[in-house]
Amino acid sequence: MSSPTNVLERYAHLWEEPDILPRWIIWRAGAGETLVFDRHVNVPVDVDDASLAEVLRRMREAGAPETDSYPGRRCG
Repeated sequence: MSSPTNVLERYAHLWEEPDILPRWIIWRAGAGETLVFDRHVNVPVDVDDASLAEVLRRMREAGAPETDSYPGRRCG
């Protein structure tokens, strides 16, 4: 007999982190500052202020993930 937990385990992939996370993430770093973050090199991408709004718009349109949490690895 299946328990509700066993049934739900079949769907666990729907809410788990993917094995390969996207390289570029929109990071809402706080205080109204939104950055593009490169997870491979573990630093924000240098996007000039004049282009940032359009870069973010296009990333959102393409479905780029967005987070308020630090998206990188621990340094050191």
